[in-house]
Formats: sequence, C-alpha cells, structure tokens
Amino acid sequence: MEKFRNRELSWLDFNRRCLSEAKDKSIPLMERLKFLSITASNLDEFFMIRVASLKDQVDAGYQKKDISGMTALEQVNAILKETHEFMETQYTTYNRSLVPALKKKGLKIISEFESLTPEQETYVDNYFQQEVFPVLTPMAVDSSRPFPLIRNNTLNIGALLRDKKQKDIIDFATVQVPSVLPRVVRIPSEKKNYTTVILLEQIIEKNVQKLFMNYKVICATPFRVSRNADLSIDEDEAADLLIEIEKQLKMRKWGQVIRLEVEDGIDKRLKKLLRKELNIEEDSIFKINGPLDLTFLMKIYGMSGFDFLKDRPFVPQPPKMIDPDRNLFEQIRERDILLYHPYESFDPIVQFVRMAAKDPNVLAIKQTLYRVSSHSPIIASLAAAAENGKQVSVLVELKARFDEQNNIVWARKLEQAGCHVIYGLVGLKTHSKITLVVRREKDGIRRYVHLGTGNYNDSTARLYTDMGMFTCKSPYGEDATAVFNMLSGYSEPLGWNKLTLAPYWLRDKFLSLIQREKENALNKKPAHIIAKMNSLCDPGIMESLYSASLAGVRIDLIVRGICCLRAGVPNLSENIHVRSIVGTFLEHARIFYFENAGKPEIYMGSADWMPRNLDKRIEILFPVEDEELKKEIRHILDIQLADNKKAHILMPDGTYEKGDMRGKKPLNSQLYFCDYFKK
Repeated sequence: MEKFRNRELSWLDFNRRCLSEAKDKSIPLMERLKFLSITASNLDEFFMIRVASLKDQVDAGYQKKDISGMTALEQVNAILKETHEFMETQYTTYNRSLVPALKKKGLKIISEFESLTPEQETYVDNYFQQEVFPVLTPMAVDSSRPFPLIRNNTLNIGALLRDKKQKDIIDFATVQVPSVLPRVVRIPSEKKNYTTVILLEQIIEKNVQKLFMNYKVICATPFRVSRNADLSIDEDEAADLLIEIEKQLKMRKWGQVIRLEVEDGIDKRLKKLLRKELNIEEDSIFKINGPLDLTFLMKIYGMSGFDFLKDRPFVPQPPKMIDPDRNLFEQIRERDILLYHPYESFDPIVQFVRMAAKDPNVLAIKQTLYRVSSHSPIIASLAAAAENGKQVSVLVELKARFDEQNNIVWARKLEQAGCHVIYGLVGLKTHSKITLVVRREKDGIRRYVHLGTGNYNDSTARLYTDMGMFTCKSPYGEDATAVFNMLSGYSEPLGWNKLTLAPYWLRDKFLSLIQREKENALNKKPAHIIAKMNSLCDPGIMESLYSASLAGVRIDLIVRGICCLRAGVPNLSENIHVRSIVGTFLEHARIFYFENAGKPEIYMGSADWMPRNLDKRIEILFPVEDEELKKEIRHILDIQLADNKKAHILMPDGTYEKGDMRGKKPLNSQLYFCDYFKK
C-alpha cells in the first residue's frame, strides 16, 4: 500500500460526498437538488484545471510519478474511469429519485416532447417563435465555412442535415443555446397549483427544423465541451500583469477540449464528426442519460413556491462579542474579538472598513483582496476612503482563478478612486486575508487589524464557514505593517512578533509545532493535534504527522476536501483520525490546535496544508492568545469532532463512511451552531 493517496482521486471522493447529500432522503428535496448541481459545477472546474493540467503533462511526455506512485497518464485514465461511473450515479439520482419526487410535490420537469399536451405544445412553439428564434445563430459547416469555435461550457445543438435537392450529401450545423435567455422555462400546467418547466435546449431541439428550411434535419442533439482553462502566464516577461492576464482570459475560449458531453443515443455519424473536429479521445466523451449540465438545478432551486422543500432559512446573527450600539474601535481596544461566519454576521467587517473610510482620525487603510462580491460594499468603502484623502493601499490578486476578470474591474475602479493598487507579487498568489487601519488617537498612533481565514466577500460569507479576529495589540499591528511593506516594496523587518508568513517561514513553523507534540508524547507529556482545513496533500507535513502518530500523538483532522493522508493504518497512522464535514455551509476555516504539554496554542490562517499554500502563496498564520477566545475555538472544534450526521470518516482503505450514530444522540454541527449563536 502506498503511503499517500492520489490527490485527484481524493478530490473525486470529495465530490462523491457531495453527491451522497443529493441521495440522502432525510434532506429536504430542494437541498438535495442543490447538492446535485454543486457536484456538476465542481466537476466542470476539475476538468478545466486539474484534468487539463494532467493532459498537458501527458502531451509533454512527463513521466515523473506523483506521491501515490502514479504517472500523469495513469492518473488521467483512472480519473476518466471513475468520472464515467460518477456521472452515471449523478443521472441515476436525477432520473430515478429527484425528478419523480419533485413531480409528487407539484413540480414537473419535462423530459420528453411526447409528454407535452396540445396546449403545452402550442405554448412551446409560440415561445420559440417569439422569444428564442430571433436570438439564435445557426452555423453551417461546408467548404466555405469552417467548423466554428465551440465555447467552453456552453450548451450547443449539433445537427446533421440533408439538402432536399442534393439528397446524397449530409451536412453539419450547430447552434449555441443562448445564455441570455432563461434555461428553465415555465409552461402551462395540466393541473391547478402545479408547476411545469421545460429546458430551453429542448424547445430549440423541438423546433430545429425551422432553422434549416431548405434541409431535412436527420438528427439534432445537444452537446457541450469543457476546455483547458488553466492560465499560463510568464510573469517575469510580462511588462504589465493586468494586460497579460486580460490576454490570457481571451485565450481560454481556445483551450484544448478536455471533455465532450453528448446525449445518450446520439447518432453515431454525428458523434464521429464531433470527435474528429474537436480532436478528442473516445474515453473523454461522456454519453448522458438526461439534460446536459446539471447546474441548471440551481435555477430550479431558486424558483418561488417551493420553500417548503428547503431547509429553514438561516439569518446570520449579530456577533456575540460586539455591541452594535457602541463604537467598534472602542470595543477592539478593550479586547480581541472573534467572529464565526456565517453563524455570526459579516456586517462588522464591512462596518469596520466603512467606519474607517469616514473617520477623520483614520490616516490609512490597507487590505488584501482575493475574491470579492460583484457589488462589494468593501470596495465602495475603500474607494470612498481614497476620495476622502486617506492613504489607501489594496492588493488585488489578479490571479484568483475564475475571478480574474472581476478583480481586473475592481482594480481599475480602485485606481480611478485614487487607491494605491498592487497586483500581487511575481510568481506568488497573495491568498492572505488581512486588513490594517491606522488611526490617530489621543495617546498616539494605533493600528487596528482584522485577520481571517476567508475572503472579504459579503456574498460567500453567508455560505462559507470562516473565522476572523479583530485586534489592536501592538505586536499584531507592527507585523501587519510589515506585511504590507513587503507586499508593496522590498522591505522586510528584522524579526516578526506574532504572524508567520508563507512561503518564507510557514512550513517550518508547522513542522516545528508537530515535532514539539511528538517530543512531548515521547516524554509522556500531554500531546494532541487538532487541525481543520480544506485540503491536505503536502508530503512533508504528512510525513511529519505519520512520525508524530507513531510516537503516540493523537491527531484529529477535519479535512473537507482533498486528503492524501492515510488514516488509521497500523504501524503508520493508527493515531490519526480524519473526518470530512459536508453540509449546508461550505466548511472553509483553517484552525490549528496544539496541546503543548497542557498549555494549548491555537492558530488560524488562510493556508491549507498543500504545497501551493506553503510554497507558492503569500499566506498568514496568526495565533489566538486571548484565553476566552481559545476556549470558544476549542468548543467549536469539539462539536465538529462529535458530529455524527454530516461527518464522513476516512477509513484505512481510503473510503469514507458516514459517522456511526448507534447509541448516540444525533449531532449536526452546523445546525448546532445555528442554534448556539442565536442564544
């Protein structure tokens, strides 16, 4: 048995855990629909980035094996095999479980044209003529018109045509399903208090003959391609990083086709033509028994009238440690403040920047931005602060994957407002989450700092579980100033007080903390590690954890996604326990607890235990030193370690099993915290 599991296959395991939520009949029906949609969205990004990268390695003849002992070609083959099986399960869940269950609850999704009533058929044909037909652009392929560019992740309908005059010639044509029109279309229902919907591509397919009046349509089938979307940027050669990234974004639409999805039952001639023109191997073609691109289910989830099939809505609560009627700066001066989103509102962070922008005593605001919402109030406040004459420095990470275009827009807006904008460092992504406010007060200059585990994104803060801390203690403020001086120039302090940065010292910090627990265990002192993160795949960290486990350290890991470590294996990791919590909210916080011989230390930060976080990104790890805050964080970790409803336990053979509830009171940690923070 290899010491480590393959990263990509471990990610597919995570997507299976999401799919298990879609299959779980104890979960409200619309929530199951949402999870199925998430699995499809996850898979799209996985193919565009991870599978694409592996295929690049195969094409380049790269033979080096990964930590699990697999070559790039072996990984691609294993991924394709497992993905075919995974997608079959996706559509079995959709067709046999979700669609019939929705129908029983008053929502019918049309799957066959033949099931339309005469009234519905008339409505659909009229809708096509009035709303859809004017928008469509059918594209024929012949000697004068080459095969068109099929855009990444768009729905298209491919057709084989026979000229009514030249009956021996078969032509090909395609039409893109327009994204400017709603994909889910409501049509008249047969019953009262009943909702019936049909998908846009079905409406087009039904009326496709009207697009090719001089031809007989032999067949017409939806298809979809996923392309290589991994940006390749030579930052050393780029004169202007922003312009270079804009160029690369335009190139994404030309990326190599990595996956082709077609409807099951596609005409063999049409499939052969698509395979040839798109230059794709047979095992990268996925025949789908149902509608392509299940992300449309999120639109179904958002339809009105079905709240009774959803979880009870949760409203983030006012933070327990903040008095809304008092000045926030005053409260931070009194004590460090801990926030736990989305259970506690993200508003204090928005308010923190907004107050600083207006406060005449604030001299400067400095912040790192990785992902922000499309209508970010934080961006608006930063711009207002600059217009108010304050020194505003913002690092906008242009290389945040799939948020590049959004971040380019914000960077330009901030520059126009007078902010000093940094585009990140050459060769490194800036993934740290830090805000510094410099304020003149009666007793001199004071620095207020917010440090977090998640993005400054008010939208995702309602969906992701993250933690943050406000402090104005001088050691944190001095380090925060040093961080921004490093990011904006070349200044590096002689020493650091509290913060630890990647890629410089973070790896060594974690290794020394793990080593200390190992030595404590060998010396019969209390030794325990609890680590919560998104992903774990760094070989050096995992080797250190194995070594600590063999020395007798109990290690509890809460790893939502990728985990390449093997847990509970005799003579390797029998003291290591791994769980993944998949629930309503996306677990995103990074928390690290070290027993330290009975004097526990707790750290939080922006980094997972992955090579990219430890070696290729600017990340920040910060200690939580207030005893009351440490007690609260330990309580949070203990509840998650006791979760037996949403926790999936990693077994020695690499599979995951739901937590054992026999003889135990059911505990869903996310529901627990929803109630806990209401008190």
